[in-house]
Amino acid sequence: MHDDFGDNLRLLCSYYKSTAEVCRRLGINRPQFNRYLNGVNRPSDSTMRRLCDFFGVEVHELLLPHGQFQRLIQVRPQPGERPALAPVQPASFEQDYLERLNRVGQSGLDKYLGYYFEYYLSMAYPGSILRTLVCLEEHDGKTYYQRTERIRERPGSKPFHGVYRGMVQFLSDRIFLADYETLTNFEMTQTVLYPSFRNRVDRLTGLRIGVSGSGERVPCCTRVLYEYLGREVDRQRVLALCGLYACDDPALDADIRAAIRNDIGPGEWHFRARF
Repeated sequence: MHDDFGDNLRLLCSYYKSTAEVCRRLGINRPQFNRYLNGVNRPSDSTMRRLCDFFGVEVHELLLPHGQFQRLIQVRPQPGERPALAPVQPASFEQDYLERLNRVGQSGLDKYLGYYFEYYLSMAYPGSILRTLVCLEEHDGKTYYQRTERIRERPGSKPFHGVYRGMVQFLSDRIFLADYETLTNFEMTQTVLYPSFRNRVDRLTGLRIGVSGSGERVPCCTRVLYEYLGREVDRQRVLALCGLYACDDPALDADIRAAIRNDIGPGEWHFRARF
């Protein structure tokens, strides 16, 4: 980062008793803060916002040439004269874990953004294939997804919906998805997919684990297939195609039905995904 940022930050700290006090009130450890002062590291977007909120400046102001920044600060109330702010609480273990995971797990996901049909043998309705709608989206540098189930138990009955939301990580050539059911908060699922090694995303296969939606709530694992639909779809139209299908329903491609069959081949000791 340009030296002006470190000089500007050092000027703001000079209005306080010590740099240690600033670090304590911000909840940032001193070695890391020194790297900001020396221009070795640039703060993350969230940390930059914390710095600006604490000192009462804007992000673009903190990046101004140092002489211009000095003149700006001279005509404002001095930072140390403002009412003391409540100490910024350090990130929780959960926040720290997710931030570290996101730093290594977001690269390479852009080409997978968009809508998919998801196929798997239903855990709650044994012997039926469930087709759901999945949407992967990027917000503020993180990849999220929503999985929507639409199930009609009997012909002519009113369909009901299940909505799952979660986060996506791309780690060492595997796509990891973890979500929770948002309407009742009774379930979490985890899915691991093979990526596409082609320029064009078509179908992704893998495994997902969760619990059956029946009263038994039995932990289950099933093969899964994601069929790419595109970046934009008619949601009402594709949701109308979601639901339960018979295992031999000709409306589903035979290769899709074969890919999600939950059998174990000769010599296989574990239930494995099939590429």
